[in-house]
Amino acid sequence: MLKNTKQIPLFKDIFQKSVEMDFNGGDISSDCGLILLRQIESEINVIKQIVDILPDDRHPSYVRHVLSQLVSQRVYQICAGYEDGNDCNAMKSDPIFKMLCGKKPQTDDPLASQPTMSRFENSLSRSDLYRIAISILDHFIESYKKPPKAIILDFDDTDDPTHGAQQLSLFNGYYDEYCYQPMHIYEGKSGKLVATILRPGKRPSGDEIVSILKRLVARIRKAWPEVQIVVRGDSHYSSAQMYEYCEAHNVKYLLGFKATKPLQKMIEDTLQRAIELYHYHDHPVKIYNEFQYQAAKWLQPHRVIVKVEYNDKGSNVRCIITNLTARRKMIYETAYCGRGAMELMIKEHKNHLASDRLSCTDFGANQFRLFLHSIAYVLMHAFREKMLKSTAYATAQFDTIRLKFLKVGARIIELKTKIKIHVAGSYPLKDEWTRMLIAGFA
Repeated sequence: MLKNTKQIPLFKDIFQKSVEMDFNGGDISSDCGLILLRQIESEINVIKQIVDILPDDRHPSYVRHVLSQLVSQRVYQICAGYEDGNDCNAMKSDPIFKMLCGKKPQTDDPLASQPTMSRFENSLSRSDLYRIAISILDHFIESYKKPPKAIILDFDDTDDPTHGAQQLSLFNGYYDEYCYQPMHIYEGKSGKLVATILRPGKRPSGDEIVSILKRLVARIRKAWPEVQIVVRGDSHYSSAQMYEYCEAHNVKYLLGFKATKPLQKMIEDTLQRAIELYHYHDHPVKIYNEFQYQAAKWLQPHRVIVKVEYNDKGSNVRCIITNLTARRKMIYETAYCGRGAMELMIKEHKNHLASDRLSCTDFGANQFRLFLHSIAYVLMHAFREKMLKSTAYATAQFDTIRLKFLKVGARIIELKTKIKIHVAGSYPLKDEWTRMLIAGFA
């Protein structure tokens, strides 16, 4: 590692002594906790599965960094908070990252630099990207030890602002900016990632949503023929095409619904009743009703559940459309409102892992970047699920997990027969760390 002999004086008056700082500490890493993620990867093999399906057309004589090292380097850097491709230049000699990628920390050559990583991100074809998407879906299926009785597929999208000449970047009036609008799909009960699809910055159409859903359903049912699938989403995902597909393929749906004028007239009596109850009891009122409603272009009527609230601030009316048969209050308050947890999943994916850093010009390269962040999400989620389940951090967010368990300073010494990692004796979570290491390497 490069040495810097320049010393920076700090806090001259402390203990009547000057305090000086330099960057000559040697082979010290601030990300020792990533070794725990490597243990998780050795169990779930999500990186290995992706690498196994990627072609490598490079001439062997000129290859310095194999695909497994490139993917691992990028994914572990994202987990540690180095989400930008430029960070490869700064972290390529870090001893922990070299170990994570299968290199000796001190005697082997550095990892890939930013230009090498950029060429890799721009080298994949559309068929390569499709195979990666299928691999991530297959990994979701394989993460269950036995087929579940039912799963919830939560659909939602988010805006990823673009800055420059990215392909298929569109202006979105709702967000008032040029952006991508990737679709995120998670399993609603476990928070496991199912798919992330990069899209132009516009709302998805019914046909587009169904084209994705039918591929998911076919792949999942091939592995689990008896599983009950429930599709859940807001009104963006509510369309005649969705209802027709779900009804024809035994898929349950629970979707937000924007009330049309005919439906609003049907709701008027329920709203008037809520107003009367509010004035009579002088406290906020919430009541439910339901209708069999059929728009002009629908093939059949569908069940629409209406929640009407009234208080001193006025009325609040919300509708959902579903083919579930449970009681309307339970469907709305438990089943539908449960999708609020998906906002936290997208927050972890987008904010904590910075998956909106899609700055390549090529759309395909940006899709691959989104996949790399998705692999990082899978690793972090599995770490929380497997190693933190019996700790106080069993439900911690990714940024907390990174701060407490991954950002751990350590000195690395490479000997002839072993590699020693020295962590600070004052590290406050050393007992938890030791327990996880013993359990992970048992």
